[in-house]
Amino acid sequence: MPVADLKSHLAATIRLFHVPVDNPDLMRAQFDAFSKQVPLLYFILMSNTIAVAYTYVNVAPDWLTMIVPGVLTVLAGLRTYWWLRQRHLVRSDADILRNLRATNWLTVPIGAGFTAWSFALYPYGDPFAKSQVAFYMAVTVIGCIFSLMHLRSAALIVTLIVDVPYVLFFFATGEPTLKAIAVNNLLVSGAMVTVLFIYYRDFADLVASRKSLLAQQAATQALSDENFRLANLDSLTELPNRRRFFAELSSAFADAERRHVRVAVGIIDLDGFKPINDNYGHSVGDRVLIEAGRRIREVCEAFGPQRVEFARLGGDEFGLVVCGDPEDADLTRLGERIGSQVKLPYQLDTAHTGLSCSIGFALFPNAATTSEALYECADYALYHAKRHQRGRTVIFSSELEAEIRSRGVIENLLRTSDFGAEMELVFQPIVDAMSEHTAGFETLARWHSPRLGSVSPADFIPAAERIGLIRPLTQALLARALATAKTWPDDIRLSFNLSAHDVCAAEGILPLVSIIEKSGLSPRRIDFEITETAVTFDFVRAQQSIATLKAMGCGISLDDFGTGYSSLSHVHRLPLDKIKVDRSFVAEINQNPVSHKIIKSLAGLCDDMEIACVVEGVETRAQLDSLRRLGCDFIQGYYFAKPMPAGAIADYLARERQRLGGAGAKVVA
Repeated sequence: MPVADLKSHLAATIRLFHVPVDNPDLMRAQFDAFSKQVPLLYFILMSNTIAVAYTYVNVAPDWLTMIVPGVLTVLAGLRTYWWLRQRHLVRSDADILRNLRATNWLTVPIGAGFTAWSFALYPYGDPFAKSQVAFYMAVTVIGCIFSLMHLRSAALIVTLIVDVPYVLFFFATGEPTLKAIAVNNLLVSGAMVTVLFIYYRDFADLVASRKSLLAQQAATQALSDENFRLANLDSLTELPNRRRFFAELSSAFADAERRHVRVAVGIIDLDGFKPINDNYGHSVGDRVLIEAGRRIREVCEAFGPQRVEFARLGGDEFGLVVCGDPEDADLTRLGERIGSQVKLPYQLDTAHTGLSCSIGFALFPNAATTSEALYECADYALYHAKRHQRGRTVIFSSELEAEIRSRGVIENLLRTSDFGAEMELVFQPIVDAMSEHTAGFETLARWHSPRLGSVSPADFIPAAERIGLIRPLTQALLARALATAKTWPDDIRLSFNLSAHDVCAAEGILPLVSIIEKSGLSPRRIDFEITETAVTFDFVRAQQSIATLKAMGCGISLDDFGTGYSSLSHVHRLPLDKIKVDRSFVAEINQNPVSHKIIKSLAGLCDDMEIACVVEGVETRAQLDSLRRLGCDFIQGYYFAKPMPAGAIADYLARERQRLGGAGAKVVA
């Protein structure tokens, strides 16, 4: 055999007697298994030693039957006690390696000590006692090999330390029986060593497969955790999503209910976000959402002493769960901080845009007794904020609860109402500012409920939108309004309001087109008034609907101009014929210089764009004179007439002709 191969085999043989250091997992597994077997190992040694010493107590010297076995037994007992105390300690890899190496080294003196004691005791016995020594050594070494199965190096050392001297010693006696025992022990030990190698290999494979399984389980768990995270994370803002929000709400609500403390739900809606999407595109809109979410999250994280869970619910809506027994003042303070952060400017490339936010809060147990109802109350508080206190924080109250009940009554009665019998149309004149001739009438709906009496349009129109009745209501009222307008002089126009649901419906504006065609009234005598809110609801679809109406010849008016947002962007992107300036600017036109300047600017804008300027809410002659000087084209308000039923229009027009001298001059709007 070449020298190199010999050296290689020698190195491999030497490694068998060392603790492996290249596999920490195997080493740790060896230590865990071995530490459980150590007490059994020392029990075999101590019990067998005591039995042999007892046999020789009357024939051998006391130092061999009492002192030496006593010392060996005490040492074995101390080692057993030490291992029992160490078995539950958490150890490092270095500490485990040190203990296993120490065990390896200790097997040499312990094995040699017990072997030497056995040989020293042997000469004093009769044949039976001598056979017991042979039996003691054979059984003990086999037991030790079994106990050291998990620490192969120690088992091999014990085998060499005990078996080699054992075979040589008993062969030297010349006794055939003892020779046979020695040979038998040698064969059994060889078989045991073979089993030891097979077992150690299987043990190492088991550790490796367990490690692989644990790695697979860890990977599976990591994948499961990642899937859970993604399932509960909003992909755009990386905030918790709607699913996570409602899970947090359910948990927080159950905890608050159990501890009898308060918990609050908040819903945030970004005011003015949709126009950003429409004007600058979705990429800018996404960046605004991300930035707004980041700002709100920072406020929530810094808010104390309450804990605030924050999530994106979808679109431009965010949700809050406020734990820690909050009070109304805490919610108001939180809402103000969020609002002030959201209002800060957003600078994105060349686009400079600003937002505000409306927030609705509901507090358990004041508002509701279930988490679902609490969320609904917060949603209504948000709805109230957007309608009446845009950009502010509203906390659900008993007044809002009464409003909900009233709203529910209106919705239920509206579902069963007879539009033909209960809905009435009234008409308010739109007057030429210079000639004071009536150019047209705006159609206004009135509901006379048999149970509720007169219900304001401000109440029943939103109710019809919520329950999906606005489109059939619009169609019924438009047919009646067109039939009424057909009886007017040909130069009098009809102005009719459309809801966001009318101009942004999935099936388009076609039902209204059909009604116009069937009415027999020229589309050129019809103006449709559309609010900025309706336009921003779905700008693309609204644009398509307006284009269809314009193609028929209908006029388009932008209603409530100046009270919404992004008004100028809508003016230049829509084919408008008129802009209606909201009445809020007219009330103080002669007292407030700001109101005067605003209307002057709007009138100039209309003139530059060659579209008509209609001003609502005119109630005095002084207001009319100021608006004339500012160049406004048409006037609408109580100064000329309040809304009137269809039957009163003929008399109104007759009185107007008489008032203006019967000249019969007419102005087409």
